[in-house]
Amino acid sequence: MSEIVKVERKNAIAIITIENPPLNVMNHKVVQKLDAVFTELEADQSVVSIILTGAGDKAFMAGADIKEFPLLIGKKGIRENFMENHRIFNKIDFCEKPTIAVLNGLTLGGGCELALTCDLRIAEEHVFIGLPEIKLGLFPGGGGTQRLPRAIGEARAKEMMYTGEPIDAIKAEKIGLVNEVVTKGEGLKKAIELATKLSQFSIPVLSKIKKAVDNGLDTSLCEGIEREAELFEEVFQTDDIKEGVGAFIEKRKPVFTHK
Repeated sequence: MSEIVKVERKNAIAIITIENPPLNVMNHKVVQKLDAVFTELEADQSVVSIILTGAGDKAFMAGADIKEFPLLIGKKGIRENFMENHRIFNKIDFCEKPTIAVLNGLTLGGGCELALTCDLRIAEEHVFIGLPEIKLGLFPGGGGTQRLPRAIGEARAKEMMYTGEPIDAIKAEKIGLVNEVVTKGEGLKKAIELATKLSQFSIPVLSKIKKAVDNGLDTSLCEGIEREAELFEEVFQTDDIKEGVGAFIEKRKPVFTHK
């Protein structure tokens, strides 16, 4: 039996592929495997950037496995079940390394919520993205009510969740839900190009950019500026700034050691 979540390394890039046919739905095994994989890759200093995608061209992830839901209906005290999923999604969201989601098919429900945990999103032209939980008498419970408004604004996010209707890749790019739309089959190639560009930089600096942005979104401008200054001071204590500045002065390409 093949791995439900596969990892391939290409130089300083790790490519994670969810392979749970036919539509790569999210079940307990997938979530637990993603937890283990991201724990491993975050600790691996040879990996600078991470790509997340789904196998095939039908779905990035077509949502949660609805067959698991009847076990939860009517039960009390299941909040901790949901918080465990949040813990794992937060691990992906807060990973210190840049993450890129390649949406290569249906990206619905939990799949949309998983994509939102990544820093950047590339969508192939045939992709549809949505949160259809309302049609099942549910609402997005994998962070969708929190991450989607932060990505595209309150009104558009509420419209997507209230109606449950998916949007196509072109509209997703227009409203800022994805960074770029590419032709079918070209998503991974584009992501590798972008990840390769990012992988020439310093992990400590990339991680501090991520922290500065993420922390700032949850505070006032003045508090965000204070946080930026703290992180900027930390950067000046790294070996990589010595290398970067030295390489600039010496007119050569820097070789960062991620320290």
